[in-house]
Amino acid sequence: MTRPHTLKLITLAALAALGASPVLAQDVPYSYFGIGAGQSRGEINNGRIAGKLATPGSSVGDTQRQNTDSAYKVFGGYQFNRWMALEGGFFSLGEFGFKANTSSATLVPGTVKGNTKLQGLNLDLVGSLPLTDQLTGLARVGAQYARTRGEYSGTGANALLATTPSQRETNVKVGLGLQYAFNPSFLVRAEVERYRVSDAMGAHDNVNVGTLSLVFPFGSAPMSAPRAMATPVYSAPISAAPMPAPAPVAMAAPAPVVVATAPAPAVVAAPERRRVSFSADSLFGFDQSGVRADSKPALDSLAKQLQGTQFDTISVEGHTDRLGSAAYNQKLSQQRADAVKAYLVSADGVDTAKINAVGKGETSPVTKPEDCKGNLPTAKLVSCLQPDRRVDVEVVGSR
Repeated sequence: MTRPHTLKLITLAALAALGASPVLAQDVPYSYFGIGAGQSRGEINNGRIAGKLATPGSSVGDTQRQNTDSAYKVFGGYQFNRWMALEGGFFSLGEFGFKANTSSATLVPGTVKGNTKLQGLNLDLVGSLPLTDQLTGLARVGAQYARTRGEYSGTGANALLATTPSQRETNVKVGLGLQYAFNPSFLVRAEVERYRVSDAMGAHDNVNVGTLSLVFPFGSAPMSAPRAMATPVYSAPISAAPMPAPAPVAMAAPAPVVVATAPAPAVVAAPERRRVSFSADSLFGFDQSGVRADSKPALDSLAKQLQGTQFDTISVEGHTDRLGSAAYNQKLSQQRADAVKAYLVSADGVDTAKINAVGKGETSPVTKPEDCKGNLPTAKLVSCLQPDRRVDVEVVGSR
């Protein structure tokens, strides 16, 4: 790939950036593919190769080197979570060449020239470190299976030189980079990578590559925006209606006697119940069960109101949406219910014996299947299922 093509790719990325809208970090697994282009720099020991190829009795003098070229790659991968991905692809590292003069006291002066081409396949484990909602640091390590092809010829004393060595070999590659998410369907990466390769002439060298890549996720979705946390408010208590007292009845007798009415039965009020629902997206970070600092005021408000209440029990229920496995959702919902219970006990002194925490996973959705259709974690479906991701707190007691 020539440098003009590289410039076109960079221009395309810049134009896409200008028209793209901000996006938050991905919170569901997704697949992706991408293309990248840039510049490679080979550390091929051309002087050693020239000396090895020159006619015996000749000495190698001035050597002109071409150590840089355009590189490109095509790749695809699967992002398991925001921390880890597996990626494979095809790469071309370009072509590196040289031309060396040879001389000898007994032989005709001449030249040795040649070039080395490198391309192959790679499989990498890519680690991600979110720096902001949109910017992510990348580090990769993997294996690459490269084919090295050389073409060498000569003049003068080296006129009979004509060889095309070729070698295929598996070796390591590493890299570092940054990734910026413009929207859920468009990411841009800037990376530097080092490939360890064979030179097809009995030695190994490094090739360093800097690329700019366009990445296109599919099946990805942005993290739902934090839902506004409602201040817990007591609902009106549910009480039984009093029974009317029976009217006085006069009984006939020789002497008028008024029979006293029986006292009205005591009215027993039913225990007061109220239920407060918190968005899980507002209480916890993605895939986390620790209560976020910015959500603690809402829980503090609930605990403060409980201090003026004679409550019998408090039930904390964790809920998730239906995306992901049922076992994982059950575990996460239980962890989040336990976290809310622990916070109310440790931070606000609520009696732990009166709080019951239970995870219900995806078994009690608020949404209806006909309202949120589909199974793939698209942005639309994740947003539609947002009400299902919640923690409900129910208090049974009286003022």
